[in-house]
Amino acid sequence: MRQLTVLGHEIRAAVRPGTEPGPPLLLCNGIGASLDLLQPFVDALDPRIGVVRFDVPGVGGSPDPKVPYNFALLSVGVAKMMSQLGFDRYDVLGISWGGGLAQQLAFQQPRRVRRLVLVSTATGSLMVPAPPSVLRKMVTPQRYRDADYAVQVAAELYGGQMRERPDDVRRLMHAHSRVGSRRGYLLQLLAGAGWSSLPGLPFIRQPTLVLAGDDDPIIPLVNARIMTRLLPHATLHVYPDGHLGLVTSADTLAPLIAGFLRPEG
Repeated sequence: MRQLTVLGHEIRAAVRPGTEPGPPLLLCNGIGASLDLLQPFVDALDPRIGVVRFDVPGVGGSPDPKVPYNFALLSVGVAKMMSQLGFDRYDVLGISWGGGLAQQLAFQQPRRVRRLVLVSTATGSLMVPAPPSVLRKMVTPQRYRDADYAVQVAAELYGGQMRERPDDVRRLMHAHSRVGSRRGYLLQLLAGAGWSSLPGLPFIRQPTLVLAGDDDPIIPLVNARIMTRLLPHATLHVYPDGHLGLVTSADTLAPLIAGFLRPEG
């Protein structure tokens, strides 16, 4: 773990060095989720690939931001963070809310972002939305603060394996993950308000792997199909799981992602 100062903000970051040279994989997490949530995926990923994780301001171990931010400003901060860590070029994986940031990074930093992986994500405000009952539960951070409530809504929110084993959400989201402030969660919501990648997708030139669960209540599958059509160099892979498939199906998705990032093997 490292504590960095980026654009005047304290940022908690974690770096797992790769055992071989090559661009590291920067992970951009979902709304309200600390970097710890993706540990099962990191453990399953080929150790040759370095991994960088971070908590956005107001989430996990990063204090609240001093002022509100948007994806464009956050993208500048992330690029400066990667420079501080010594990485000029890197791959980016974004899940859910972090997928929006990942798209912004690829668009805004085309010479630094080599490859792009988009998981359980969409195009922002211009997308096919989740049902209203799901959206109502998404706008509150309660599922991160109340383990019993998280179990209660796991099946409806996350789908996939959570339908059969909703109690697993205690281990995934509460056993080790750090909770940020309510203000931090609200500012994350505001960062994506009115933002859409839809007009910019044809200009994202990086090779892109789009991963989507076939049972994701938060991000309907049609969004992944739309993104794949608009991205010039995108491949879609649909997996049999839900919104949290990156961690609940890490053993199958991590090798797939590693093969995309290091196609030469």
